[in-house]
Amino acid sequence: MALAMHVHPLDKHLRVKRLPTIFCSGCGIGIALSAMLRALDKRISEGSVNPNKVLWVSGIGCSGRAVLYLNYDVAHVLHGRAIPFAIGAVLANPELKAVVLGGDGDIAAIGGNHLIHAAKRNFDMVVVMITNFIYAMTGGQVAPTTPYGVYTTTTPAGNPEYPLNVIKLVGALNANYVARASVTTPHLIEQYFYKALAMRGFRFIEVVATCPEMFGRHIGLRDSVEMFSELKKRVVYRHRPSLEEAMIDWEKGIVIGEFVERNNPSFIELLRGVKK
Repeated sequence: MALAMHVHPLDKHLRVKRLPTIFCSGCGIGIALSAMLRALDKRISEGSVNPNKVLWVSGIGCSGRAVLYLNYDVAHVLHGRAIPFAIGAVLANPELKAVVLGGDGDIAAIGGNHLIHAAKRNFDMVVVMITNFIYAMTGGQVAPTTPYGVYTTTTPAGNPEYPLNVIKLVGALNANYVARASVTTPHLIEQYFYKALAMRGFRFIEVVATCPEMFGRHIGLRDSVEMFSELKKRVVYRHRPSLEEAMIDWEKGIVIGEFVERNNPSFIELLRGVKK
């Protein structure tokens, strides 16, 4: 008698022949991606999202590699250029539901100017930025989000700069939705992504993730369970926090929650002269 194959409920969203992934043990990207796929699965089953109209776009980096495992139309583009690529795709076909997935180096550094102007335009896309405080794929260099005083391979005496708070940056612009979650709160990643999929305009979700190999190893947290537990201690959930409360500090704490929720007309609507 042949044994029945056990199929994971998210398998239909994945190119399972490409598994296992390249991600290191303890990497938080898989937690974030699975939470997003659960939200997407709900939207598809409800009939509010057409899977044939979903486009995933990523740039370069560990997080960017995640889209290569998705059973959707995907584009893996140049470093920092995922947002403008998604803009071009949506302008060509406004029926697309574009999701940009990338790391803090890709989206906040080389792609930072694109992020600013897409948020300013309230452009029609969801951007998920996975923050691991480091350039993980290329050797552990300092990133825009690296906490002050933290060792990296390019700041051996500690990072002399204060980090970029992307939540405050995007929230100060015209984005319709701005939220932050953590891989220690996957239910919130799922909740926020589920909500964002149904909204219009520019929607931005930061996901603070574990990287035991490149970030954790250099600060004495290479053990994946230890690093997950340490991040969990530092994460503070607040209901509807203000932008001023959007602290992200490795020593003082990381505030998560939904910071901005608006219903302004999206760029495509404005382009068409539609104001609702």
